[in-house]
Amino acid sequence: MMRNLLRCLVLCAVVLTSCASHKKTVYLQDANMDMAVKIDNYEGIKIQPQDVLSITIYSKTPELADPFNLISVRYQTIGDIEIPLVTNQQNMVGYVVDKEGNIDFPMFGKIRVAGLTREELITFIKDKLIAENYINDPIVSVKFLNFRIFISGEIANPGVYEVTNDRITLLEALTMAGDLTIYGRRDNIRIIREKNGERKIYVVDLRTAALFNSPAYYLQQNDYIYVEPNNHRIKDANRR
Repeated sequence: MMRNLLRCLVLCAVVLTSCASHKKTVYLQDANMDMAVKIDNYEGIKIQPQDVLSITIYSKTPELADPFNLISVRYQTIGDIEIPLVTNQQNMVGYVVDKEGNIDFPMFGKIRVAGLTREELITFIKDKLIAENYINDPIVSVKFLNFRIFISGEIANPGVYEVTNDRITLLEALTMAGDLTIYGRRDNIRIIREKNGERKIYVVDLRTAALFNSPAYYLQQNDYIYVEPNNHRIKDANRR
């Protein structure tokens, strides 16, 4: 009888521990298959002072576009069509946005870019090229050269990560870094963001679908993500 009682107690302890562990580690626990979360219109990240932008102009008449590019754009002729070749060297050359939010652009002089999205800047440059009769068929490419995020704490692969486009979510960033370790707190992810001369900290709980409504769900350039260790990890560290 005593042996059976001990077995029941051990089984109960295992079940309770498993339930507690499940609640602490599983993401989106309140989500289900029928749940719909509205996606807010995402306009893209805004250009900020100290950003570095790659801006390249293309045209069917290459000599018209050359004065607007920091380096000469190479073209490949296929039949009667000239196709621009984008090289890694081009991607390394960029315009630094000054503290007033301006860049010094060839032929245009200083133009204000802070507060614009990448698509808005593309439209602005394209419209200006056409309106001032520089190029009537411009193709404009704008890229962020310094879009990076920092991830540290209880993460499999902490470090600095370069982002190749202008849209990345918190979940995507954590996946890039190999996800949280088993010792990372899912309920207290901290995102530190610097914007307009201020530093703001957002706290996100990965266990609930409410994270989709967080201002920090879509990351911005130079966001710092910190994954806090759980109590078990802290106790282990203190015993050493």
